[in-house]
Amino acid sequence: MSNDEQARDEQQTAAGNGSVEEASIPGEERAAEAGAAAGRSPGEESSGEPPSDEGLPGLVMRIAELEAEVAELSDQLLRKAAEFDNYRKRMLRERESVFVEANRALLLDIVDIIDNFERAIKSADESHDFTAFHDGIVMIEKQFISMLERKWELVRFDSVGEEFDPQRHEAMFTEERPDHAHSMVLEDLQKGYLLRDKVLRPAKVKVSMPAADTSRNG
Repeated sequence: MSNDEQARDEQQTAAGNGSVEEASIPGEERAAEAGAAAGRSPGEESSGEPPSDEGLPGLVMRIAELEAEVAELSDQLLRKAAEFDNYRKRMLRERESVFVEANRALLLDIVDIIDNFERAIKSADESHDFTAFHDGIVMIEKQFISMLERKWELVRFDSVGEEFDPQRHEAMFTEERPDHAHSMVLEDLQKGYLLRDKVLRPAKVKVSMPAADTSRNG
């Protein structure tokens, strides 16, 4: 064998050995080498498609959803505020209506009393009977007081003989009374009135003053 033939045989043998070694490399190792050549780390798979920028569209969509939610809540708040305002106005109208109706009923009762006064005056003009006129006025007063107490819980109270109470009585005059241990009401100058058991107007009264205790020193 010539030297040229021997050199060709050696090259063919070396080429054959290289192919066998390359074929013996596992598939994963070859994929890793290919990935490294493509700039990917081992174990990272390729989707086969270029990456897309989906972050910005998603953020825009979320902002739109939040804006719609805020608009809905604002609309609900405005509706609730309008409903409350309507409720408040309705309550005011109803309360005013109650007051008007109460005043109307009271005025109708007073009008009846005025009619009685007119009849008493007309009768006195015709008869010139003072006693009859006086009795008629007394009767009208009793009727009026009874109506106020029965229908409106307005009670006129007497104070004579009661112990002086600044919550119920207003002392206009005083009189020294040695026989009294406490200040007592001696005279009603103007009657007091209770409205539903509370003092509407205190009575104006004359009050006794107990004598000073002279047994005490200085």
